[in-house]
Amino acid sequence: MTMTRGNLFILSAPSGAGKSSLIKALLEKHANIKVSVSHTTRAPRPGENNGEHYHFVNVDEFKALIDKGDFFEWAQVFENYYGTSKQAIEDQLNNGIDVFLDIDWQGARQVRDLIPEVKTVFILPPSQNELEKRLNSRGQDSQEVIAGRMAEAKSESSHYDEFDYVIVNDDFNVALAELEHIVIAARLQTKAQQTRHQNLIAQLLA
Repeated sequence: MTMTRGNLFILSAPSGAGKSSLIKALLEKHANIKVSVSHTTRAPRPGENNGEHYHFVNVDEFKALIDKGDFFEWAQVFENYYGTSKQAIEDQLNNGIDVFLDIDWQGARQVRDLIPEVKTVFILPPSQNELEKRLNSRGQDSQEVIAGRMAEAKSESSHYDEFDYVIVNDDFNVALAELEHIVIAARLQTKAQQTRHQNLIAQLLA
C-alpha cells in the first residue's frame, strides 16, 4: 500500500453553529486528521494558547506575512485579520494527513481558486433562536456583540450554496457522523485508491 497525499477540507460556519466542537470531536476520533492553526490579529480568548488554537500576531506582523506571500488565504473579519500558512498545509498533506481549514466563505473562495480539488463543507445552525441561545451560553460576549454576530450569521449563511456539502448541526452526533462520512468518501475517490492500492490493482489486472 502506497501513502497517498492527504485531502484538504474547508469547514465554514457562522459563529455559534458548532464548527469548533465538530472539529474537536473529529480530531479526537481520527489521528490522521489535523486542523490548520491560523494566524490572527485578534486577542486570545480565555483558554486559548498561542500556537495551539491560533498563531497570535499583531497587525504589522500579519501584513508583513501578506507581503511575503506566506498565506494560502487571508481575510479581515470584523476588525481582525485571519490567515492560513501555505507551508504548514503542504507539509501535512504531503505526509498523508487530511487537513481542515477553519475559515470563512471569503477564505474558501481564495483557497478554491488555488486548489480546485479542495472539499468544502458549510455548517448551518438548526434555527436563529438556537443560534442566539448558543451564543448567549458562551458567556463571553455582550448583547451588543451577540446582536452583531447574529446579523453577520445571516450574511455568512447566504453563501452556503458555494460549498460542496451542507450539514445542519441540530443533533451533534448526527452532524459529526455526516462530517466523518464526507472525509471517508474523499479517501475512497478513485484517484486516491489508485495510488493507495496500485500494487493490488496491478495484480488484479495482470
